[in-house]
Amino acid sequence: MSKPDHPQSEQEKQQQEAQAHNVDSVEENMAEDDSEQQPGAEGWDLLQRIGELEAALAASKDEAASRKDAAIRAAAEAENVRRRAALDVQKARDFALEKFAAELLPVVDNLERALQTFDQTDESVKSLIEGIEMTRSSFLNTLEKFGVVALDPHGETFNPEHHEAMGMQESEEHPANTVIAVMQKGYTLNGRLLRPAMVMVSRAPSAGVNTTA
Repeated sequence: MSKPDHPQSEQEKQQQEAQAHNVDSVEENMAEDDSEQQPGAEGWDLLQRIGELEAALAASKDEAASRKDAAIRAAAEAENVRRRAALDVQKARDFALEKFAAELLPVVDNLERALQTFDQTDESVKSLIEGIEMTRSSFLNTLEKFGVVALDPHGETFNPEHHEAMGMQESEEHPANTVIAVMQKGYTLNGRLLRPAMVMVSRAPSAGVNTTA
């Protein structure tokens, strides 16, 4: 036979009501927290605007870097053009007299040939020789002021860039490929060959034929 249920006391009812109230309060607080964490329409608009600004900033940085590279390349190209122009002007200045100087070289050649025709020991033509020598020296000095320099390679090693070989001659006194005679001097204009020197070049003597048995 079961025992009869005891009716709840007033204190127990109050405790149960208090527990139920606390549970409801916790659920309400949780709901409020969830609603606060979820952004509203204005929040979404703000996030979208921030994303757009960040994208625009990245694009602006890329464009600025591209323009900087273009400016650097343009400055380098302008400097190259300036240097080429300055070099062209310098070349034009250095070699503007090339044709004119080349036409004057035969005059120097004739003066030197004239000196070679005179007997240096003849007193009767001494004053004439001195006059021609002074004219030749003055002429050469004037040419040198404009960058024309004579090439007299006697005794030097043959240089095909500055010398033109008119022939070769056997020589025991000179090493092979040595300039042993200068028929006509050469000239340079500001370091550039204006006319090669015409020279005779030495070569090693040929071996004699052995006729002994």
